[in-house]
Order: sequence, then C-alpha cells, then structure tokens
Amino acid sequence: LAQRLPVASLRKNPEDLEAILFGVAGFLTAPDLAAYREESRGYVRNLWDRWWPHRDEMQRLLLPAKLWRLGGARPLNHPQRRLGALAILAKQWPAFMKAVSRRQTEHIHDFFLDLSHPFWSLHYTLTSEAAASEMAIIGDSRIGDILANVLLPYFLAEGTDVWPAYEKLPARLTNRRLETGATRLFGADPRRPQFTKTIAQQQGLLQIYEDFCLQDNS
Repeated sequence: LAQRLPVASLRKNPEDLEAILFGVAGFLTAPDLAAYREESRGYVRNLWDRWWPHRDEMQRLLLPAKLWRLGGARPLNHPQRRLGALAILAKQWPAFMKAVSRRQTEHIHDFFLDLSHPFWSLHYTLTSEAAASEMAIIGDSRIGDILANVLLPYFLAEGTDVWPAYEKLPARLTNRRLETGATRLFGADPRRPQFTKTIAQQQGLLQIYEDFCLQDNS
C-alpha cells in the first residue's frame, strides 16, 4: 500500500485519504451495508461514498484479497485496524514530522498515544462490535517497535547519538523465537528475566538466535 499510495499523493486528497486506503486495500468491494453492524454503517457508508469517485481510476492498484491474512492475529493487530491507524497517521503527517524533528522519544511516544478516531478507537474491524472502552490507536508495544526499528535508526543515520534512548526502551511483548532463544541460552536460570527486560536485550537475543540457533539445531 505504501508503494501504491505514497503519503505525498494521499495528502493531495485529505478528505478522501482514509477511503482511498481502504478502497485500494480491497476492503470496499461492495456497497452492501447489510454485512455491517448498525453502529458501523454510517462510517462504512461514508468510506464507500468517498471511494466511489476514485474507484475506476484506481482499479489497477487494488490489492488482491489473497494477499491479506485476516485470521490468527491478536484483534488489535487486525489489518483493518492497522490500516485505520495508517490513515490517521497520514492525516496527521505534519504534526508527526514536527514531533520527529525534535529527536526526543518522549515527544514521539506522546504524539502516538494522543492519536484517536471516532470509529477505530472503539473497533477492531469494520464488522466487529464496539469495544467496552476506548483503545489506543497505536499502543505502547507498537510505539516501542517503531522507535527501535524505524525512528532511532533514522536518527542514527542523521548523526544523533541514540544509544541512551535505545537501551531504555522497555520490552512490551515476547514471541516464539524469543522464548526459544531464551530457553536455549538460559534454561531455568532464575536470572533469565533480567536478560529480556528491554528491547535492546530482546533484539540482541534474536540476533544470537538467528546467527547460531537457526544455523545449528543441536
């Protein structure tokens, strides 16, 4: 989607930006509102109405449905919710770049946490029930990933000393590769949690896992 819809082109149509993203993603293939819950129909109808004028000229850009994997992920990671977050971020791009220009992780973290949306703050997908309470558009674990894998490397390339900020980023989530690497290296050692408390430690452990564990399964 980023290749087909660069942010500069999206921002030429700020009012239609969200609809264009969902349309090119292939999530607005039919205007039948019967498949949607009553509280979602107004939002989906607005997306469809704004997508319709662009549909013919962008038909060749539509992503095939088979590219999407819509099951098996945590609800907060559903592609439609990620796409909603992307649309919000694209709309807020000048403010985002202003936060980035300050080169301070705290300001960037606060910018992400302040993002909100009348629909996506309460829904996981276009067809899901409304949640009982508002959810972060981009939560702490995702912010940590963005800082560690995108923004801090960018700052480093620009000549900023990022290590003090990088080594302080707390780890929020784990995964199968991390658990496997930690088990192989530390076993039942009670000090094991000390070595996976930060993103820097997790990424170091993943590097060891890929360099050694995946090369020799003994």
